[in-house]
Amino acid sequence: MAKWFDRLRGGQSRASGETKMAGAQTLFTLSPLGLGAGPRKGFAALAGEGFGRNAVVYRCVRMVAENAARVPLEVRDGENVLTEHPLLSLLARPNRRQDGKALLERVFIYLQLAGNAYLDAAIVDGAVKGVFGLRPDRMAVIAGRDGWPIGYAYTAGGKTQRLMLDTEPVPRVLHLSLFDPLDDHYGMAPLSAAQASLETHNAATSWNRALLENAARPSGALVYNAAAGNLSEEQYQRLKTELEQGFTGALNAGRPMVLEGGLDWKSIALTPRDMDFLEAKSAAAREIALAFGVPPMLLGIPGDNTYANYAEASRALWRQTVIPLVTSVCAALTHWLSPAFDGVELVPDFDVIEALAADRAMDWQRVGSADFLTDDEKREMLGFGKNR
Repeated sequence: MAKWFDRLRGGQSRASGETKMAGAQTLFTLSPLGLGAGPRKGFAALAGEGFGRNAVVYRCVRMVAENAARVPLEVRDGENVLTEHPLLSLLARPNRRQDGKALLERVFIYLQLAGNAYLDAAIVDGAVKGVFGLRPDRMAVIAGRDGWPIGYAYTAGGKTQRLMLDTEPVPRVLHLSLFDPLDDHYGMAPLSAAQASLETHNAATSWNRALLENAARPSGALVYNAAAGNLSEEQYQRLKTELEQGFTGALNAGRPMVLEGGLDWKSIALTPRDMDFLEAKSAAAREIALAFGVPPMLLGIPGDNTYANYAEASRALWRQTVIPLVTSVCAALTHWLSPAFDGVELVPDFDVIEALAADRAMDWQRVGSADFLTDDEKREMLGFGKNR
């Protein structure tokens, strides 16, 4: 190794993220991370850091959206289930690029990542001929004098299009949102509520990777104890560059460091064991799953024994998360599209979901054993309507 430490003389300087002190001079800190808690982030940042970089978020969002999108939808006119209806055809093929399942999956994903989802109706000659999904980060509410939305501004490719709500037979845009107590127009996403846990989980992953790339050594400080003054700016920068090139990264793992000229290495960081690294990462993962309403057992997160088995956890996912989400979206679609389709109702059919078969069997047994009910009352309670 070159005797770069023979040049240690001179002044004092400061660099971003580095400390130089007179006397016992700390040259700089070698640390794998420089992360801290940041402000609340928008959709683009959260989607990139969460859905794009975090496996727990990605799996939670996909699990909820895929299950919700595969629930069959029925069109009902009162108690009658219509097997053929223009609304069924529209939902089966809402546009040329997507089928109904793909469009609804997009809606459920945007609701979880942004707290908002938008559908645009293609209205031709007073009839709804198609439905398209719009990105929530490109939409902005156009408020009227009373503060309520009268339209939306959609910006893409540097151009802004105004989508007004005074169209017939239905408003052109359907805005679905999750409740936000601090916003009159936009919703709050589960990912936003889990931002701190997301940042903790990502930081733990980056920390682990950085430790592996640096031979699993903790960070520390190189301290200059020479009595002849501090380093000059040129000496400081040269030493910093040579250290970073010679002793960081996977290729330099385990390389010994020779210290001369009054230099001393001081370890200043806690080890992963001191930080309870694995448990902190698992706790962050459980909090992320909690925000999305996904039982941690379904994600393979260790240390969670809330449910007796996988089947029970799967039923909890459906009962507590998927069913309420699908029901609310179907109610919004009915309110939006019903005026253009003879006032029919769009209803989810959960009877065909295998994960709910045990619950359905219990309902059948309970209602069937109720001798004080008539057959018509039993059929109505089970969702079949009266016997004709």
